[in-house]
Amino acid sequence: MKKIKKALIITVTTLLVLSLVLYFALPQVFSQKIKIYKGSNDLAWSEPRFDSTKKTVIIVADNDGTEMFDLMAPFYLFNATKKANVFVVSEKKAPILLVNSLFILPHYSFSEIDSLHIIPDVIVIPNLTIHLKTPPKASNVGWIKSHYTGSNIILSICDGSATAAATGLYDGKPLTTHASDYKILQKQFPKAHWVKDKSVTESGNLYSTAGVSNAVEGSLTVIKRLFGEQTMQGVLHDVRYPHADIKVDHQSLVVSKGAIIKIATKMLFSKNYRIGVLLTDSLNEFQLASVLDTYVRSFPKSINSFSSDGESVSSKYGLTLYPTGDTKEDKVNELHVLNLQLENVTQNVFTNASMIKYSTEPKQYFIEKCLQRIASLYGTNFKNCVKLMLDYN
Repeated sequence: MKKIKKALIITVTTLLVLSLVLYFALPQVFSQKIKIYKGSNDLAWSEPRFDSTKKTVIIVADNDGTEMFDLMAPFYLFNATKKANVFVVSEKKAPILLVNSLFILPHYSFSEIDSLHIIPDVIVIPNLTIHLKTPPKASNVGWIKSHYTGSNIILSICDGSATAAATGLYDGKPLTTHASDYKILQKQFPKAHWVKDKSVTESGNLYSTAGVSNAVEGSLTVIKRLFGEQTMQGVLHDVRYPHADIKVDHQSLVVSKGAIIKIATKMLFSKNYRIGVLLTDSLNEFQLASVLDTYVRSFPKSINSFSSDGESVSSKYGLTLYPTGDTKEDKVNELHVLNLQLENVTQNVFTNASMIKYSTEPKQYFIEKCLQRIASLYGTNFKNCVKLMLDYN
């Protein structure tokens, strides 16, 4: 009888502790104040050159919020082929917020790209929905639907599946998404043929990928179709992809209650860092997205991008990047530096921050590099929670 009472006391105590953890930590886990661009209106618009001899890839973005890796990974990978015009296009000619930690400028608005009479060979749809319960924007859905010719390709990435499904083009066609959002989207868009346990689905010219990290598999699949095996292998090697070929098998593992408890416990009982990532000219977009999008899922106290002078920078393949952080106001515990040439400059500005330095010639897939460090800080179990949120396995 005493053993039973003791077991009950332990069980009740454990449940009470977990309830407190969830009650106090979950609001922090799942709510962020969405950042709004407050910089100068004198924006540094880029004017990418259109090469009619190349394929054209248009990545649709939403000014109010777009998933970072969903956008930046395809942008880098298609550019790395050297065989494509790659344009980011949004409804408004205004800054685009990526994962609440970076602003980028679109190359064109919908109306501007239409005025150029450019027919895209590929339309990429990242996650454009900040909240899944909010219907995809009619303007995004309409533009995509009106620009699908039947002979060009659509690549839906992660929860970009919501926008893709809303077009009706995937009715009766295979469509996949982030494992944790599968059931929600299946209920919202029952006409699509929802698929699990695949990194990429394909039906004619309609493709889709599982969550976040699978943007790579989807992009490589389309690159292989458009440009051949040799080009695809060159891009695969460029990013140090951890497999010899495109990984098709995938485990659709949801972010479980146990994972949520681990996240909440980490936030309450482990050191939460204020993280900064330094923006510099010619920055590798794939590496930048890997760092920001992985670390944001470690639920730091804050995460922002910074430039040394607070102004914009131009990335390797011509994206204009604006920081979300202010060096005069936002303090950081650690600063992630992808360009070691500016190490001395950053030490003068971020005097109290630890420098997390990255080799300019990485020998490892950047997501793996970030995950390994997160494991060293918070343990393997927490790292696995981050992997679930990236839908990475």
